[in-house]
Amino acid sequence: MKLTDNEKRDVVKLIEEGKNLPEKYRFLLFDQNKQVELNWNGKSDDVTNIDLPFQIIEQVDEPRTEKVKIAQGSLFGGKKESGWTNKLIWGDNKYILSSLKNGVMRDEIEKQGGIKLIYIDPPFDVGADFSMNVEIGETSYEKKPNILEQIAYRDTWGRGEDSFLAMIFERIKLMKDLLAETGLIYIHCDYRLNASLRLILEEVFGKENFINEIIWKRTNNPKGSQFKERHFGVATDTILVFSKTKNYNLEIARVKKKLSEDELLEKYNKEDKYGRYYPGPILRSKSVGPRPTLVYEYKGFTPPQWGWRLEKKNLEELDKKGNLGWSSSGAPFRKLRPNDDEGAPIYNLWDEIKRVSSPRYPTEKPSSLLERIILSSSNENDLICDFFAGSGVLAEVAEKNNRKWICSDLGKFSIHTIRKRMIQVQRDLKKNEKNWRPFEILNLGKYQRQHYIYDGKTERDEIKIQIKKKKEYEFKKLILEAYKSVEINGFKTIHGKKNNNFVSIGPINQPLSRNHVEEVIDECLKNKITNVDILGFEYEMGLFPTIQEEAKIKGISLAYKQIPMEVFDKRIVSRDEVKFHDVAYIEFKPKFKGKKLSIELTDFAVFYNEDNINIDENLSPGKSKIVVENGQILEKKKDKNGVIKENILTKKWHDWIDYWSVDFDYESKPEIIKFKTSDGKIEEEWTGNYIFENEWQAFRSNEVDKKLELKSSEKEILSGKTKVAVKVVDIFGNDTMKVLEVKL
Repeated sequence: MKLTDNEKRDVVKLIEEGKNLPEKYRFLLFDQNKQVELNWNGKSDDVTNIDLPFQIIEQVDEPRTEKVKIAQGSLFGGKKESGWTNKLIWGDNKYILSSLKNGVMRDEIEKQGGIKLIYIDPPFDVGADFSMNVEIGETSYEKKPNILEQIAYRDTWGRGEDSFLAMIFERIKLMKDLLAETGLIYIHCDYRLNASLRLILEEVFGKENFINEIIWKRTNNPKGSQFKERHFGVATDTILVFSKTKNYNLEIARVKKKLSEDELLEKYNKEDKYGRYYPGPILRSKSVGPRPTLVYEYKGFTPPQWGWRLEKKNLEELDKKGNLGWSSSGAPFRKLRPNDDEGAPIYNLWDEIKRVSSPRYPTEKPSSLLERIILSSSNENDLICDFFAGSGVLAEVAEKNNRKWICSDLGKFSIHTIRKRMIQVQRDLKKNEKNWRPFEILNLGKYQRQHYIYDGKTERDEIKIQIKKKKEYEFKKLILEAYKSVEINGFKTIHGKKNNNFVSIGPINQPLSRNHVEEVIDECLKNKITNVDILGFEYEMGLFPTIQEEAKIKGISLAYKQIPMEVFDKRIVSRDEVKFHDVAYIEFKPKFKGKKLSIELTDFAVFYNEDNINIDENLSPGKSKIVVENGQILEKKKDKNGVIKENILTKKWHDWIDYWSVDFDYESKPEIIKFKTSDGKIEEEWTGNYIFENEWQAFRSNEVDKKLELKSSEKEILSGKTKVAVKVVDIFGNDTMKVLEVKL
């Protein structure tokens, strides 16, 4: 640092007065290796550095079988690959990336050779609300993002582009750390952020490691009037490609473009008695230099010193097949045939891959796009990742092309969509006698709660912390008011009381976890409390039902309630119109034929309310709207006289079910988490839960008239009793599970 005495005095004075330093001091005070960079409000080099254990919530070893499942397994179709298990992780990818980088799973990743390819398609549209259509019979309902997704969206776009850049900058830095030395990263974006993202990638990976800017023409018909708009229609997206080092793996010859029939006719436009051909070179180029061993006479022709492209015996064989030709001037050429065409090389304009016509998820990309990226940028058995997984296109293409994968997403609906997709892929591979890999669904464990709150960064602004605490306190008061309960103090996890029941409110910005419930149970035991209502916006996957049984054994009755979206509307709260409902419940019957057990699903109920605030007043005459109200999906239609008629769309209990599955021997596989201690040792701990081993499943598909099966196939049970777990996922992607002990 080279400052004059005057400059030093000026800097001290400006800091004491709380004023900004002039731009010139930026390079006088700090390292000059980043003289060209992108800056934004809140930019920081701090990176999350936490290590949370991963909990395995569910394992899908193999797709269902239609025949009786013998205790030892099935002998038909393709086989399950051993070794690596693919991973589908639910949660905030910032914490997932940090835990992959710093935790015990890092060793597992490195044993696979590291992560060879990362593709991400982050939410680059500041105006999008990421609603999605859920099919209800012959109509559809527009599902809004849940509270956690809305909070994540606010964090991503709260300050506009500044928020997005802060979010993606930190995650890209974590991804670089995880990427193998030969790895590549592909980031999908569009005109709104491609310039900023390229600068960020150049800063993180180095300008010298820029590989390509790929332009994907996703449509021939952009939105809007192409004649009245004040700009040309946008028909393209951008995919930025960077490597970690110069020793990267990219083989574009693997993805040559297959020519159409018209293109083949145009290219192979000459014909002889053997068919159509295209005249290609048979002599070596001058640029490659002399090759004396390939200079020989053939049929009176001797080439220059550069030589033939083939040895003489191979040239003779080529001639016998009619694939050697001679021009009118006596020069030889090779006759290339359409059957041998390897396709045209791919350039950075990808204009023949069409977008998905009927996407099952917002922003879904075509599998052919991901296939081109995966085949060109990874090898079989390589580990590849997508940390904004959406509907799981990368996982599907990876599995079909014998790649290992890790995918993550914050949305439960996304995780459920990917689960269905991958089970279908497993079924198809098994049917075609091809091997597949099992996959597991994971949560980020929150047993080390203090580590979750402390994310490895330094929070310099104490005022921000106090403001955040005040907002959370005020919000919890609002929830207590909406629940018609009174606030009480002196407890850690208990916040209020309603009649004879105490009330605990789960976290505002993360799923209500097993850790929170365990803290409630501990506090109940210390204070001799026997009844608690636990309120949460969203519950951790796999939380139920084990934790209820543990509480019951200890003499504590826990009731779980869903916090509805209406708590955000103070008018609704003031009118006492907010309704809290129990979480969903399941009923099923075990059916035995000798030692063969099958399960019949008999009932399922949910109690959602969504998107129905002031709907009757706001609905225009002659218009209709589909809403969720008191556990039913309704179509409300207002006639010209202002009279509203309701049509129930979820007429049967199973209309709410999108997917259900069975573990015929639950509690056979305890859930063990691995974590590092403060001295770097790896330890194991039982979470108190069991892994749901998905042995049979049924789900809705896009097939016409495809009805949901309500009875499972049979499994042979060798012991006198077993515990059966049934998991149901509703049409919004929320899961519920019930366990029942069954005796022969």
